[in-house]
Amino acid sequence: MEFGPAGLLCQRIKQGEKVDLFASANDAHPRSLQVRYPHIQLVPFATNRLCLIAKKSVITHHDENWLTLLMSPHLRLGVSTPKADPCGDYTLALFSNIEKRHMGYGSELKEKAMAIVGGQDSLVIPKGRNTAEWLFEQNYADLFIGYASNHQSLRQHSDICVLDIPDEYNVRANYTLAAFTAEALRLVDSLLCLTCGQKYLRDCGFLPANHT
Repeated sequence: MEFGPAGLLCQRIKQGEKVDLFASANDAHPRSLQVRYPHIQLVPFATNRLCLIAKKSVITHHDENWLTLLMSPHLRLGVSTPKADPCGDYTLALFSNIEKRHMGYGSELKEKAMAIVGGQDSLVIPKGRNTAEWLFEQNYADLFIGYASNHQSLRQHSDICVLDIPDEYNVRANYTLAAFTAEALRLVDSLLCLTCGQKYLRDCGFLPANHT
């Protein structure tokens, strides 16, 4: 089993690397593989949302919210790399949603955001470490846009704050599996599609695949 940015893994598969099962935080990469390999089966298995993760020390006023923090010119915003990592693509969609409601904000955020993880030549996060927590510890960023499921693993860090992003701005991440073999599809059915598998995903902070 190998973990990595889904866009980069998808590219390796297209270049001929053999796999049995591919999981992505979006459905675009699995669908692009299905165009090339029509026999594969796609299985949506969870959804997620974005959140803003911040160093607690940068929240200096009680009335600051996710948007005022994002727009603060003094705070460094780290994001995942678009195209290489689905979280980066979702982040750009978030910026577009912000732009629709606050003209100029989305454009400013696109200029401000530092794509420092999830790319071909990005920072390498040590195994077992949460991305935002490590970036803050190493002083690479003050803010990070990540998945809302991060809230579970960040609860133990008293120096980190996770802020919800309202529905009208947020985006839906559609987690999808691509099964290349019948054996892989059976594994998916037995592990992720049964009640126990879905409960495990819920416990980890994910939402159901049919969540609206």
